[in-house]
Amino acid sequence: MAPRPRPGLRARLLSAFALLCVLTATAVAGGMYVQARIDILQRAQDAAVESMRSRLQAVFPLRSPAPGPDELDAIARVVTDQYSSAVAIYHGAHSPVMPAPGRWRPGGNVPVLEPGMIPAELRRAVAAGDIAWQRVVWRGEPHLIIGTPLLIVERDRTTRMSGIEVYTARSLLAEQLSIDRLATSAWLIGGAALAFAVVLALLATRGVLRPVRELGRAARLLGEGELRTRIAVRGSDELADVAHTFNNTAAELERHVAQLREMEADARRFVADVSHELRTPLAALTAVADVLDEEAARLPEPAGRAARLVSQETLNLTALVNDLIEISRFDSGVAALALNDVDVAELVRATLRVRGWSELVDTELPPAVTARLDPRRVDVILANLVGNALRHGEPPVSVRLSADPHWIALEVRDHGPGLDGAVLPHVFDRFYKASAARARSEGSGLGLAIARENARLHRGGLTVTNAPDGGALFTLRLPRPAPDPDGGPE
Repeated sequence: MAPRPRPGLRARLLSAFALLCVLTATAVAGGMYVQARIDILQRAQDAAVESMRSRLQAVFPLRSPAPGPDELDAIARVVTDQYSSAVAIYHGAHSPVMPAPGRWRPGGNVPVLEPGMIPAELRRAVAAGDIAWQRVVWRGEPHLIIGTPLLIVERDRTTRMSGIEVYTARSLLAEQLSIDRLATSAWLIGGAALAFAVVLALLATRGVLRPVRELGRAARLLGEGELRTRIAVRGSDELADVAHTFNNTAAELERHVAQLREMEADARRFVADVSHELRTPLAALTAVADVLDEEAARLPEPAGRAARLVSQETLNLTALVNDLIEISRFDSGVAALALNDVDVAELVRATLRVRGWSELVDTELPPAVTARLDPRRVDVILANLVGNALRHGEPPVSVRLSADPHWIALEVRDHGPGLDGAVLPHVFDRFYKASAARARSEGSGLGLAIARENARLHRGGLTVTNAPDGGALFTLRLPRPAPDPDGGPE
């Protein structure tokens, strides 16, 4: 299962800023709302209780120990103002409620206080002789209900319950509207703070991500070979330290690469110079070796064997020098193609015929396959591939040609044990000859490397695999149209 992609640094910074702002705004707005709600309701509650107490002073002394509806109405009227309604209830000694309660409301939008609106807990508290209050919701609006018993003070200053309870209901709608407006203002301020935080986050991420993007771009250019890439250092923070470190690393890398390139160029010049200098003495050695080879049959056996050995090693040394000269041309970029329209099948047959391999190699060469190629270089490729198969593989060795409108493909295959998995990645390496599956090569170790360079010069490719039923399979692919003469090898 593929890992889920993580959001970018910009998105994470914005999310962190936004989350911090939301949490801060929520905490501040929530705390302000709760505290303001408590303060507003507490002030309204204290004012209502104090107003009720002051108004009840006008009721005393009670005119009748057993008041009727008129007296109860008068008591309710006394404790009522324009924002509240009241009810007075009398609990007689022999009856729970007698007579009917007195009610009063000033009119307008103030609802009539009904005994059913009074919570049971509040009535029990008032019946116990305490002044009590409770907030309730009646018909969708908040109300504060305050209840108090009326006490009779005896001559000896003792008090007793009169049986009269007075309840007032005061609407808290105005206070609730004030609280709602405060909450709305708090959320609007929180929203504005969130928008401001997002703007700050965008500015902060731009300041943070700009050097990060520059660092990424510079690292990409450095990886592509632009070793002179540097980053502008701004400020003295951690990002500036990173920029300094990158610039120092790039400078050191450029210096080391320059040294390596100089060493490589020196090595190539040395190989090219030595190869060219060896050609003159090798020409003389080759002439002497030819004479010795002709006289070897008439010489005594030890001397004849030595003469043949000198002749063979001179030929091997000449082949090595020629290969070194050829590979140095590729390294220096002076190798060029001499293109001609070629019948590919005839080119393959000529390569095999010149080297005496026609009877040793099976061919599958369809006629009339033409391409614009350099015949000499393709001949070198085929000679290396077929010679390698004949020396190190097992028969039968085959060459198969196939083509489409854009490409030709030449497959050279043997039926030996194939190549070890550890050998396959190094087959085209220079001077690589060690293999557990094949005997030690007598060549220079440059043949397959030269073959691949010639394929690349044609803007083609050379690959090797193990065939499913055994043997090594080399595949040469070349474009049928002429490659761009100005383009280098791919």
